[in-house]
Amino acid sequence: LLALAPIVQAVEPLSGTVVRIVDGDTIVVEVGDKRHRVRLAAIDAPEKKQPWGESSTRSLRRILAGQQVQVDAHKKDRWKRLIGYVLVAPPDCPTCGYTLDAGLYQLTVGMAWHFTRYAKEQTPEQRGQYEVAEYEARAKRVGIWSDPDPVPPWEWRKRTK
Repeated sequence: LLALAPIVQAVEPLSGTVVRIVDGDTIVVEVGDKRHRVRLAAIDAPEKKQPWGESSTRSLRRILAGQQVQVDAHKKDRWKRLIGYVLVAPPDCPTCGYTLDAGLYQLTVGMAWHFTRYAKEQTPEQRGQYEVAEYEARAKRVGIWSDPDPVPPWEWRKRTK
């Protein structure tokens, strides 16, 4: 029974350097001599081989590659990735501190879906911000929303199994 329970645990925030952008919602952060694979919480970006997959990866690379970040992780998934919010100093304000939420950024520029399956794990404020960001990106038809029929990654993964 315990093996079926989700892996939910409090994980201390960590600060480190982004050493790899895996795709539009997953990065590798180096803290000292240890590397952590981090999945951005509450978003789902197109898979690499899916339409918009490479664009989504490039978008995340623009703001995170080589940057110092703070990861506020709240659990690990079944692949032992940390799941959390990744904060970085905005590119246009490097002295602003960790104020740019990378997941929210991906939604704002139309490079990810709000992963509502996990919205209950967000605070009401985060959930509202993420919902509005996706809604506005859809309304402006930016990124994936310029496609007449974008396929959510969770559906694309089912189709390509």
